[in-house]
Amino acid sequence: MIQDRILVIDDESSIRSSLQGILEDEGYAVETTETGEEGLTLLKTQNFGLVLLDIWLPEMNGIDVLRQLRTLEDRPSVVVISGHGTVDTAVKATKLGAFDFLEKPLSLEKVVLTVKNALRQSKLEEENLQLRERLKVRYHLVGKSAPIQKLRTEIKKAAPTNGRVLISGENGTGKELVARLIHQQSQRNGKRFVEINCAAIPDDLIESELFGYVKDHSAHALKDKRGKILLADGGTLFLDEIGEMSLKTQAELVKAVVEQKFEPLGSGEAVAFDVRIIAATSKNPKDLIAKGKFREDLFFKLNVIPMHIPALRERPEDIPLLIYYFLRYYSLEYGKKPKTMNKEALKAFLNYHWPGNVSELMNVIERFVIMVEDEEIGISHLNLLVETREQEQVPGLHPFPTLSQATRLFERKFIHRALIKNDWDMLKTAADLSLRPEALKEKIKAYQITFLD
Repeated sequence: MIQDRILVIDDESSIRSSLQGILEDEGYAVETTETGEEGLTLLKTQNFGLVLLDIWLPEMNGIDVLRQLRTLEDRPSVVVISGHGTVDTAVKATKLGAFDFLEKPLSLEKVVLTVKNALRQSKLEEENLQLRERLKVRYHLVGKSAPIQKLRTEIKKAAPTNGRVLISGENGTGKELVARLIHQQSQRNGKRFVEINCAAIPDDLIESELFGYVKDHSAHALKDKRGKILLADGGTLFLDEIGEMSLKTQAELVKAVVEQKFEPLGSGEAVAFDVRIIAATSKNPKDLIAKGKFREDLFFKLNVIPMHIPALRERPEDIPLLIYYFLRYYSLEYGKKPKTMNKEALKAFLNYHWPGNVSELMNVIERFVIMVEDEEIGISHLNLLVETREQEQVPGLHPFPTLSQATRLFERKFIHRALIKNDWDMLKTAADLSLRPEALKEKIKAYQITFLD
């Protein structure tokens, strides 16, 4: 079980010692410091669930420390400690965000009770945050196919452990969903699930996003930045598209994983962390290693528990279940009467190759729920929903397309119509168009013909 961490900031050594002793007896991990400056330094580089803060400190007093704490992006709960005659100051501290205050001389029983209440409140706030995050997950692991049943079993086995996981699968298969399910079923589910999309962050910024920095590191930085690793401390860090991470950052990550600590950029002090790493990639890691784009040592560190999510076309028996699920989901979301799908439309869905996988199917169903007024979705609605884009001209500088562009538009529309006519049956469509199936597939890919056209 992960211990709650408490920081005691007090200039009296006897109080620091007694508080540390009683709180460690209660099962907490405790660190102490005697000045506000030292306390802030620790708080900028480490995670604490609670701070016990003395009001009267040398140089920087407790109120000033509290004001500084309010600027942190991930600030802990604070209980202030006040001497006789400083109750007004303590009340001021609560207005600045302190959870409660304790008067000296301290009652150890009251200290323990106040600490428990403060941490409980902090956990409730964190659970609310986690709940909001979970509500962002639109769907469960829907399906009854053998690959999905195998994946459910793997998640159930892996989740309670701290083993690092490497998830592979095409874009749109649900890699983030699987990562969240692992986190939700783990012992870390009371802590944060923090995500970094390595493909969406420039190479020169990903290292600072991951490890954070002190403001002196950059002339443009106005304050210290806590990296994603520390934000996920005690919880789960999800590294999406890990193969897009720069080799330099990969090397730093390997070192951090091995040592379980790292130095924020511009800092000379190492910071310990406790994070479970789940990584994902839409590319073959071994191909990336062969091309020199992915470190082999990082692959071995992350690939403790490998998981693969099959493409939707590899589990067609799940498509009707997904359709039913998303029809209900989006009908509820948009306040519409639940729709059904007839056999002809379902046949088209089963024949379609779904290059965007479950994400594409979700978008198609959402579009049907919004745009189709009929209660039953039929094959005619496929024609209805493709009209808009097919009638668009190719974007360009001229008001009319060139002959070449017009030819491509016509051919694209002609192929698309043939696919719809044949319920997306590739062999029938290829025969109708006097094309080899391989040539038809190449044209579909070249023209990017999809259900969402």
